[in-house]
Amino acid sequence: MKNKISKLIILFTVFGFFACDDELDDLQPFVEVNPEAFLNNVDAFQNGVDGIYQQLFNYYSSPGSGLQGIPDIISDNVIQVQSGRRSNDDYHDFRYVPTTAGAIPLYWSEAYEAINAANIVISQIDNLVDGADKNNILGQALAARAWAHFDLARIYGQIPTQSADANGSLGIVYVKVEDGDTGDPFATPARETVASNYAEIIGDLERASSLISDGNNGEGRLNRDGVFGLLSRVYLYNGEYQKAVDAANEVSVDLAAADELPGVYTDSNNAGIVIELGINTTSEANFNNVGVLYSQSNADNDILEFAIEFEFFNSISNDDIRKDIMQYVGVNTGVSYNAIKKFLGEEGQVNGRVDIKVLRSAEVLLNKAEAQFELGQQVAALATLNQLRATRYDPFVPGTETGQALEDAIQFERRVELSFEGHRFFDLKRRGEDISRSSNGDVIDGSGTEPEALVIPAGNFRFQFPIPQGEINANPVIADQQNPGY
Repeated sequence: MKNKISKLIILFTVFGFFACDDELDDLQPFVEVNPEAFLNNVDAFQNGVDGIYQQLFNYYSSPGSGLQGIPDIISDNVIQVQSGRRSNDDYHDFRYVPTTAGAIPLYWSEAYEAINAANIVISQIDNLVDGADKNNILGQALAARAWAHFDLARIYGQIPTQSADANGSLGIVYVKVEDGDTGDPFATPARETVASNYAEIIGDLERASSLISDGNNGEGRLNRDGVFGLLSRVYLYNGEYQKAVDAANEVSVDLAAADELPGVYTDSNNAGIVIELGINTTSEANFNNVGVLYSQSNADNDILEFAIEFEFFNSISNDDIRKDIMQYVGVNTGVSYNAIKKFLGEEGQVNGRVDIKVLRSAEVLLNKAEAQFELGQQVAALATLNQLRATRYDPFVPGTETGQALEDAIQFERRVELSFEGHRFFDLKRRGEDISRSSNGDVIDGSGTEPEALVIPAGNFRFQFPIPQGEINANPVIADQQNPGY
């Protein structure tokens, strides 16, 4: 699938605004802009919104640090392959600090760039006449602003369900302008509480849900399904389980069928995709290789960075169609590994050029099943889980679990279904669970070198990334609000 979004206008270049965090060396999330001459019709506003998606794409798809891969690398789904380049070694081994390069400064900078771009659109929205087009533009901008803030909040702060005191702990700065407001580009705001962050995120998403088009805004853009899909995720993270169920029920995208699922990961189809960030292999060849976090290939060898963790892979039954979609046998200098097949690339590609699967209908269904279980609706939760299983097992035998076995089954199906798509770390974090790796090695039979770090207990400070040193240097208020442990 090729990206149909015009990227001729990149907000921070063409609109002439400068953000203090533009070059990653001064990471304050503030903006100064004079966009009135540019934002004067629907097409210009949509180009402005497309600039927001470009910033989101930048941190989801970064070849070395993408949010599609790092959360698996720092959890228990993968193991570092010793014959690779040892990329992201500091993240996999939990040695990251405020000055660590890669994901820590990238996510902060690019997410706030997306927020800045969204605020530009929102501040000028009254340049458009009232009506469906204006509502759709505003809905996209509000939802994208919430999306970027949500990523920041779950990366740098606690998640509300993570611990009893999470809501009162420090979250991130919610940079928000209202319609017609330009904000203060020279402000030095303080971090807010996690509870405040989630209230703002949900407020933006709920408002967006009543404004955004329920049709197709084009590949790579949000629509009504995308907003409610995000709400199902955010409500689950926030412990609002009935609202998570209700939001999931608003998503109309069907599950990818068994024969469609392999093609989802080679961009042969978009079955079951609720939100994706599209790429263009021809024009963006240097910027879309998300899969290289896991592996690269040449004529002679598969150069693996990370392989599937031995116990995890072997816990998946052979009647699970996802097993083949997840794994292939990668060989480097005669040694075989459980290589990660997802995001290996589009048809004809081998180095990770593939669209970013941000949110799929399978996740929405799993959000619903977990929320139903938390509400004590075990019969309904099992029925929802079996709806997914019916498309993932051949032959399919309906599950009959109850109680703890049902909860475990929901989490296992979630781990398998969403593997290597940037979920595992956050799922362990929000549930207050340890990161627990086996002592097996990186080779396909479990031999080889075991991970340096085997267990990160729930509550450990490493579950929150440090605020980047550039932001600490730039904002004296936040300088006194670094996350504990750093």
